[in-house]
Amino acid sequence: MACVAATIGAMLPSSAVSLTISRIQNSASAVTQATLLVPCIQSRRLFKPNLVQDLQQGVKSCGISSRPSHRNVTCEAGTETVSSSPGTVWVQRTVELPPFKRGCHIITKQIYNAVPEINQFRVGIAHLFVLHTSASLTINENASSDVPLDMEDALNRIVPEGNHYRHLDEGYDDMPAHVKASMMGSSLTIPITGGRFKLGIWQGIWLNEHRNYGGSRSICITIQGEKRADGRVYK
Repeated sequence: MACVAATIGAMLPSSAVSLTISRIQNSASAVTQATLLVPCIQSRRLFKPNLVQDLQQGVKSCGISSRPSHRNVTCEAGTETVSSSPGTVWVQRTVELPPFKRGCHIITKQIYNAVPEINQFRVGIAHLFVLHTSASLTINENASSDVPLDMEDALNRIVPEGNHYRHLDEGYDDMPAHVKASMMGSSLTIPITGGRFKLGIWQGIWLNEHRNYGGSRSICITIQGEKRADGRVYK
């Protein structure tokens, strides 16, 4: 504050200095604006009678606006990208997967193949929804083949088959399949960055088949995001 007062005092009459410093002390926002003024004052760009008015109006003489702009705001922090650009694109497609045996299966590659245009998206969100009540989706280990087997064993221990259920019309595996599907979930939301799913190095997309003979399974894939401005694709 003393530095600002000295700088302004060297250039203005005492009456203008008193008025300027008084307004700066009574307004926190004016303090910030006065700080921004220092390089402009030192370079003689603000040596004119309407200095006080410029302080009140966002320091127009320095080209600084007191009103932030919210149009086409893009903020990048590390590897995270946030975009509010108006160029949002939607893609929706339903893919039918072939029958899987009972258990947990990694389907990341099949999902990529179903929506090849994902490589055009700079940033976005993918939503996956399985259209069944006895199968589910989850994100889990994509490297060790033991993890899907152990997961299936754990689910069978948590929700065992038996005749203690009311709903037995389609076999002993039917009602436990409904319970497992509700436990694991029917949908996933995955961020997209640089044309790829933003998955961890050990993460994969799983389809969990909870029936002995579930048949083919359909998954609705919805992508919302912003494509590359240059029209090219990520490799």
